[in-house]
Amino acid sequence: MDPRRFAIEWVSSAEAPRFAEVVTKFTEQIKELGPNPLKKKVAAAA
Repeated sequence: MDPRRFAIEWVSSAEAPRFAEVVTKFTEQIKELGPNPLKKKVAAAA
């Protein structure tokens, strides 16, 4: 597993703007990484 595909962040329920920022940043990072290479291996094994 690529550690760049996982994230742990603490966001309080009172921090809606921060939640949006964290999710947006992580989504951009995942898009830059491209498709998950392990997904192809799992599909081929099934």
